[in-house]
Amino acid sequence: MTSITKLAKPDQGEDMSPANYRTRKSNTERLQNNTEWSPFDDLALEYDAWFDKEGSLIFFIEVQAFRELLPSLPKPWLEIGVGSGRFAQALGIETGIDPSTKFVEMAKKRGISAFLGRGEQELFEEESFGTVFLIVTLCFLDSTLDVLREAKRILIPGGKIVLGLVLKESPWGQFYQAKKAQGHRFYRYAKFYRYDEVARLLVRAGFVTEKIASTLFQQPGKVKHVEEPRGGYFPDAGFTIIVAGRQGVVARG
Repeated sequence: MTSITKLAKPDQGEDMSPANYRTRKSNTERLQNNTEWSPFDDLALEYDAWFDKEGSLIFFIEVQAFRELLPSLPKPWLEIGVGSGRFAQALGIETGIDPSTKFVEMAKKRGISAFLGRGEQELFEEESFGTVFLIVTLCFLDSTLDVLREAKRILIPGGKIVLGLVLKESPWGQFYQAKKAQGHRFYRYAKFYRYDEVARLLVRAGFVTEKIASTLFQQPGKVKHVEEPRGGYFPDAGFTIIVAGRQGVVARG
């Protein structure tokens, strides 16, 4: 596993914005020189272009669903798997991490304080963030439970984790699983989860689900109009958002 720079919490009286976390220069340089290659390094430009082309309306629908939840989420905010920074920029997420050098560069150009790293690594000090987002990231993780537990460690008391998911049982999940089976350049790396699997993972990591929002009820290839999100879990929704809070005890196993 690649070594990682730990970002220290500011001393009292310092600016608490994530962009002002102090880094240890020697560790930062070592990380940049030894980071593992990410498959998305070669796909970054193509991935990012989707948001301006066929994915533009889908992206708008998903962002609208998030925006209804944002006022209740404590700051500062972090996105694990920030990608090219599209969601972070649209939602006002200040800080992000990603294992792809190309994505980190793109996120920085969009004004995100982005760092190279993986979600399971201890990049930040304990209780550094109010909310941690994982938006279409869970399906690409190697160590899903480790990432969720790390998210809990860096959340403040009363902090939240927010998952944006394409669930396995949904029409969109089935659509992407078919692409995975065909060896699609993006989705061959993905592992999709059912809602009940995600709920169990959250419990094991020490979270309790507090709110669910669902959107993208139009079928793959047939998205023609803006949708309003619905509260609760719907198996026919193409995009599901889960907001969970910290529990006091982490289930082991």
